[in-house]
Amino acid sequence: MSATNSPSIIFSSAPPTIEDIAAIARRHARIEISAEVDARIVAARAVVDRYTEKDLPVYGLTTGLGAGVDTRLATEDLVAFQMRVPQARAVGVGEPLARESVRAMMAVRAAGMAAGGSGVSLKVFQGLIAAINAGIHPVVPSLGSIGAADLAPLAHMSRGLLGFGDIELDGDVLPAAVALERAGLKPLEFAPKDGHALVVANSLSIGLACLTLVDIERLFDWSLKAIAVNFEAFRANVSAFDDRALAARPAFGQRRVAAQLMELLSGSSLLVADAARRLQDPLSYRCTPQVWGALRHAIDEARQATDIELVSSSDNPVVIASEGVILSHGNFDMTAFVLAWERLGQAMAHCAAGTAYRIMKIMSPGMSDLPRFLTPMGQSRTGFATVQKTVSAMEAEIRHLAMPVSLSPIPVADGVEDQASMAPSVLAKAQAIVERLRYLVAIELIASVQAVELRGVSGELGKGSAEAYAFVRTHVPALEEDRAQGPDFATIAALIGLGPQ
Repeated sequence: MSATNSPSIIFSSAPPTIEDIAAIARRHARIEISAEVDARIVAARAVVDRYTEKDLPVYGLTTGLGAGVDTRLATEDLVAFQMRVPQARAVGVGEPLARESVRAMMAVRAAGMAAGGSGVSLKVFQGLIAAINAGIHPVVPSLGSIGAADLAPLAHMSRGLLGFGDIELDGDVLPAAVALERAGLKPLEFAPKDGHALVVANSLSIGLACLTLVDIERLFDWSLKAIAVNFEAFRANVSAFDDRALAARPAFGQRRVAAQLMELLSGSSLLVADAARRLQDPLSYRCTPQVWGALRHAIDEARQATDIELVSSSDNPVVIASEGVILSHGNFDMTAFVLAWERLGQAMAHCAAGTAYRIMKIMSPGMSDLPRFLTPMGQSRTGFATVQKTVSAMEAEIRHLAMPVSLSPIPVADGVEDQASMAPSVLAKAQAIVERLRYLVAIELIASVQAVELRGVSGELGKGSAEAYAFVRTHVPALEEDRAQGPDFATIAALIGLGPQ
């Protein structure tokens, strides 16, 4: 897909946002580079050139990498070594990454270089931007990074830009050299440090984080709409949203979520005194502000952690152009980042459980005072009964995926690299949780809309719940005679997952 007619995003003094990366990845927004960024790249490169001329010890420039840090490189080997860097680290395995994931990774690496600390040559930086804009997508295996820089994925990307391996272009997978020629591009030409500069970052992890945050934000809003419709159908007690009670113990996010739910219910007959069927509802209803407030807080924390990584230079070593120095460090470590994302996965798991419990209860006549399994045709029909199996399966898988994976990678590089975050695996888990939670939200929406009709209150809904009701009924008819419902759930899940096109 060409980006010729796509909107442009300018890398300048204002760094790209999470939404910018998603636009580049999914809508092929073009990247434009300001003169300020070019100057920043040139200034950092001048420091690298000076260190090279003086043959000063710099990790990955005049020395080997990993356990090879104790090996000094001969002057005549500096460029050849950089060519070997991606070749030797292209050790990924598994299914190829999706196109949008590759584009996100490439865009994030470009953003990191634009921050000015990589010391990459201007020509290579511009070549990376040109490849993104031309729709060049190296085929990158999905497995092989432990998150102490995403070396393997970035190495496969870099090989493609050098003319090795395969590249996807306009839907065709071609030998890299052929794809580059078809796109009117030449293979990258490395100078000292360029190969290392391309691979020494956590760009896959951050790219996946940007895409996942955009998806989570949209799913969060739809989840609140599903809760609102379920409250209408269940005739739940909205005192759970009373700000006076929530202010008495203002836990993270709960007042904000309750206010959003009250806005969705604005104008509903459920807000009339004594409309609720119970004084106190099951906790999956009563504690929605607390549980979804925790999710809201976790999303915000993950966004903050991702923003830090996106706008910064985590290159090791980092070039401080203003002082003319190159410093080794450990800023590539992603512990704080992955802890935020592990927490977000667990917050989504709590919400998945609450969603599953409410779906079960709206189908239970003993809990909801509605026909069992929400069928209007009596118990000779199955209704939503077997949907509970799908709900149970999704919730169980989410709970499993929420278990931490970031605690125990084994040491590598002859024991030199003895700590890592497993960031790509953490993000892969988060994406899988989002996919399953989206199905749960779709099921809650469809079941709650059916329950609203059986309750006879479809004309008494609040503004937001009425809009959600109309959305579902536009795409999914009411369940009367038994039919295959899987396609209904898939339709709504796909629609609520769509972002701006």
